[in-house]
Amino acid sequence: MLMEETIEPYGHEQTEKSEYTIINIGNDPVMQSAIDVLSTLGSKHKVILKSKGNSIPNAVAVANIITEKMLKGNSKIQKINLDTVAAPGIGSMTSTIEIIINKI
Repeated sequence: MLMEETIEPYGHEQTEKSEYTIINIGNDPVMQSAIDVLSTLGSKHKVILKSKGNSIPNAVAVANIITEKMLKGNSKIQKINLDTVAAPGIGSMTSTIEIIINKI
């Protein structure tokens, strides 16, 4: 008997039997990312958007599109985590954001 392999789209990380999916938001078109998040919310009740550096505004835009336009009244932003990671020895710092969206 052959085992089926599930292939997640690029940027999606999913743990087995988890109730949420982590989606990394990069510099892809915002509407395409929003549609990907919307399709994920069809099967999961929680999505975590992660982004860093210059792509943070894209993650915020995707979260706003999902909660204010596509699933207005059916989703909400549960929590926003902000952090800054410093590269050792170099002194440069990169900001990161984590936006948790719940489907109601």
